[in-house]
Amino acid sequence: MNDEKYLKYKQLIDEHVLEFLPEIDYKSVTLYESIKYSLTAGGKRIRPILLLAACDFVGGDVNLAIPYACALEFIHTYALIHDDLPAMDDDDMRRGQPSNHIKFGEAVAILAGDGLLTSAFEIMNKEMFIYFDDLPKLKARIKAINEIAKGAGVRGMVAGQIADIEAENKQCSKEMLDYIHINKTGTLITAAVRAGAYIGGAKPEDINALTIYAENLGLAFQVADDILDINGNEELMGKKAGNDSKKNKATFPCMCGLESCENYLNELTLNAKNALAHYGNDAKFFNDLADMLQNRVV
Repeated sequence: MNDEKYLKYKQLIDEHVLEFLPEIDYKSVTLYESIKYSLTAGGKRIRPILLLAACDFVGGDVNLAIPYACALEFIHTYALIHDDLPAMDDDDMRRGQPSNHIKFGEAVAILAGDGLLTSAFEIMNKEMFIYFDDLPKLKARIKAINEIAKGAGVRGMVAGQIADIEAENKQCSKEMLDYIHINKTGTLITAAVRAGAYIGGAKPEDINALTIYAENLGLAFQVADDILDINGNEELMGKKAGNDSKKNKATFPCMCGLESCENYLNELTLNAKNALAHYGNDAKFFNDLADMLQNRVV
């Protein structure tokens, strides 16, 4: 893929993500260390990168989208911290190091996640104050925040999480499995792209095309994760493989086998790329990103 552009976006996130942490009283230093530990643990930064890339794609100023991209990474990090807890997926490792609750304890991990989620909306709301005298830009940012809130909330990621938990040890239809994966992973990826497009001043037709791309990419991302849970390299993934199988979670490989799962991944990746085909080489970054995520399982 276009490594230069990917690395440029990722560097912007890495350089600025801690700048947006609110000042924390010295009495709460453990909370700060816990949040910092997970925010700086590495990762691909796919969601904030997609937000920046969408803003850039429609002709917006990437620098103006940085606060929203970092806020999105706050939300994703909170979700990972909570997802690793014993009451959820019970994972001891994340990104090659002990999970937050292993390092700091469950109570601190829960509060760190809570702090990250609320701080994300503080960042985005504070940013809106700048645009009170510029109604079109203010409206665009309200739309962006609304997309992120929907993607992270009870109509998005949280809905997917509860459906995922309730599907454990049960027979699951493909329709239900799609619902779990679309919401658990896909909605926040779609929110990232739509939010970035709004901030960049996108036309409706651009937002529609990017939405179709992101919906397919988000589902493909989770299908690839399902495959990697079976045959992935633990060292490269930074976490143990086989956890989904141990918990008897509803996954595509368990339902239809690896070969069918890989075919479905290929179909979703192609659908994502076709959504932006009429943009030609202008969509190269998005196409290359889709290929990169697909090739994780090859």
